[in-house]
Parts: sequence; C-alpha cells; structure tokens
Amino acid sequence: MREAGNHHYHLTTLWQFDAPLEIVWDAIFHSEAWPGWWNGAECIVTLERGEADGLGARQRYTWKGVLPYRLSFVMRVTRIEPLRLLEGCVEGDLEGTGCWRFERDQGLTTVRYEWQVRTTRLWMNLLAPLAKPLFRWNHDAIMRAGGIGLARHLRAGRSAQTARSC
Repeated sequence: MREAGNHHYHLTTLWQFDAPLEIVWDAIFHSEAWPGWWNGAECIVTLERGEADGLGARQRYTWKGVLPYRLSFVMRVTRIEPLRLLEGCVEGDLEGTGCWRFERDQGLTTVRYEWQVRTTRLWMNLLAPLAKPLFRWNHDAIMRAGGIGLARHLRAGRSAQTARSC
C-alpha cells in the first residue's frame, strides 16, 4: 500500500577527497560496485545497460541504514556530463531525482549529491509528521558511511564531509 500524503525531502551531501577527479568519478559512476565499499548499499542490480555511455541505464538499489527498514527503488540515468555531472530519476519506495556533481579545486575533488525525493510507502508517509527528522538522520548516516567507505576504497584522504538535510 502506498501514498497517504507523500512527504518531500531535499537532501544534500558534500564530500571532499584528496584524490584525482577521474578516480572519484569512476567509483561513483560504477555503482554496481558500491556494496563492496559503501556500508548500507545492500544490493545494486543492473536491469538495463542503456547506451554506450550509460545514458538510460536502469538499476535497482536496495539500501539499509541504521533504522530497521530497507528502501528499494529503480534509478534510470537521465543525464551524464563526464567528470562533471551524473543525474537520474527514481521510482519505487522513493520517487524523484538524484544528481551527483563533481569538481576539482585546490588539489581536492569535491562531490555534491542532491537528492530530491518523496516517499511512497504508506507507513513512512503516516509517520513522517513525527519521524521525518529520523528519516533525514538515517539518510545522513548512510551518506557519511559512503564518504568514509569511498575514501578507504580510494586510499584517499577525506578532508571534509557534510551531510545536510533540508
């Protein structure tokens, strides 16, 4: 059962790494490998490969955070600007868009993730008036784990990481 007043979330995460942009891009772009280094990314299955550059690719993501629930959704890649931007739309337990932005400045690679989604699971929508801060906290914990895991995976220094929910 779904709906019951969807609740919208605009979540922003900022990571900085002492690593080359190309290596950071490659690790994010190849999301099927995330479960190997990102605590919380339980399973990522490619459903469609899309075009040669990855545009149109579809993958099913299953996530488990600190709280006792899982979220599953399918993401379709809708825009790629190599080494700059990777964007997709999602449907499933969440619906909306996610956008990774990459830049290199002063010897650091900065990754900014913007997640603009709404929940579709009935229980989440019913509890959202009280539990929305917990859902944001859970998202932020998963993103912190991703920043730490990616730094370890790349054997790179991680100078700063912020998970900010709006």
